[in-house]
Amino acid sequence: MIQASKLYPGKACKALGMHRSAYYAWQKRVPSVEVERTLRQAMHSIAQEFPGYGYRRITAELHRRQMTVNHKKVLHVMREEKILCRRKSFKPKTTNSNHNLPLYPNLVRDIVVTRPNRVWVSDITYIHIEEGFVYLATILDLFGRKCVGWEMSRRIDAELALAALEKAIAQRAVFGLKGLIHHSDRGVQYASNAYVDCLTNHNMLISMTQTGNPRENAFAESFFKTLKVEEVYLKEYKTFEDAYRNIQRFIEDVYNAKRLHSSIGYKTPNEMEAEALNI
Repeated sequence: MIQASKLYPGKACKALGMHRSAYYAWQKRVPSVEVERTLRQAMHSIAQEFPGYGYRRITAELHRRQMTVNHKKVLHVMREEKILCRRKSFKPKTTNSNHNLPLYPNLVRDIVVTRPNRVWVSDITYIHIEEGFVYLATILDLFGRKCVGWEMSRRIDAELALAALEKAIAQRAVFGLKGLIHHSDRGVQYASNAYVDCLTNHNMLISMTQTGNPRENAFAESFFKTLKVEEVYLKEYKTFEDAYRNIQRFIEDVYNAKRLHSSIGYKTPNEMEAEALNI
């Protein structure tokens, strides 16, 4: 009977009251489900054995195991399965507060922000690439959590921070900068004469953390956590240009435009800002 159903699916379908098209669709779907399950199990196995592997290396290992799959599919599954690679324990230091430059009080403790361009928060983090590290400076508008300025460099210096600030000013000057509070840590980049001069020349108020506690710049830290979990840890950037292109896409096309934030009523930063500005 079983052999007959394989040779004559039409008779088997008729006996079971099933359309032949439904039978063939089922026949194609079953192997596909099995292949998908096997793929995901293999990816979990590889990630467990090699926790530092990103999607490119996992794709290569799957190919070595004679599994045909492209890197886009692997990246998609890694995001769904939350297979995140754990980077090396070495972490570049991004804050150097050991300087004799003037410091400023924390102006944003317990502040309630009710409009855009009231408070900006700034910070710098590192991004791992194949040949070492690059550095990312960002500026967020605290009202809508929008990243309004960013820049990336191979060097972690005042010029990097200043380039991100100048981008933010160019984009946001139309909304008015006078009285805007710029908050950062006490790192030498933000305390440098060039950076402070740029802030004061645009009539901004300068605010800095008072301790080494990251909670004093929690919003910037939260942004970097999101960036790394949802973008950086899922990729293996080969070059500076590779990292720059992907970070740009994430910030501008995903984070600002599509990612929902619970702290602003499950809206995107762009939506939150547009509502406030009636645009």
